Amino acid sequence: MSLEKRAGTARTDTDPPDFWDELRLSTQSRIGLGRAGDSLPTDRVLEFRAAHAAARDAVHLPLDADELARQVEAFGLGSPVRVTSRAGSRAEYLRRPDLGRLPADLAGVPHSGADLGFVLGDGLSPRALMDHGAGLLGALAEELSDRYSLAPPVIATEARVALGDHIAEAMGVRTLIVLIGERPGLSVADSLGIYLTHLPRAGRTDADRNCVSNIHPPEGLGYAQAAKVVAGLVSGARKLGRSGVDLKDTSRSDALSSGEVLTLD
Repeated sequence: MSLEKRAGTARTDTDPPDFWDELRLSTQSRIGLGRAGDSLPTDRVLEFRAAHAAARDAVHLPLDADELARQVEAFGLGSPVRVTSRAGSRAEYLRRPDLGRLPADLAGVPHSGADLGFVLGDGLSPRALMDHGAGLLGALAEELSDRYSLAPPVIATEARVALGDHIAEAMGVRTLIVLIGERPGLSVADSLGIYLTHLPRAGRTDADRNCVSNIHPPEGLGYAQAAKVVAGLVSGARKLGRSGVDLKDTSRSDALSSGEVLTLD
């Protein structure tokens, strides 16, 4: 008799279909977990513990900055500069978010005066940056390089989003794009986010930024689609003169009006 693995539970082909089976195909959320007496089935408990361990590991796994720099340099945007925050260790970074927003030293960041600058930050999931950072940067460069000048990218460790504002001032760029590891969850531990700030400077708040999140193909948003959204935001920010709450993402409505098929890549 054949066995089929469905959502972590072995079932035979003679078992009646589970009410939740079809819904599980549409979400990574834990739904219809079932019961074993007063508790969850053993398989579900083990799944939860494995997901929790993966999330913890994603936070604490150190960034391989040398390998990331090698991958980034292959795109021809220049040798990436490395910057670290004032958090002296991963433990201090997690305890002191304020230190993650301040640079330790920006002396090595060249002033380019380019239209766009890229900062690749480890954030709360260095694993996400290692898995998706280079691929996403490549898609962004392909989408934007024919319209804007691009500064050499910067790799930032023990980084929070606001660290990018200080880096952008040193770079002299007009618009900053931060690629950073998002807080891991029990469904996804390697999700990357993009934060866009027009006319960046120290003291900007989250209300001054636009975010494109949940980038982790194949389950999440794909690189090419994320790059298209960012391109629309860059264009809108330059027309509006600012980013943040007043700037809206119109890429989906524009695509629908033109008959373009939207996919997650």
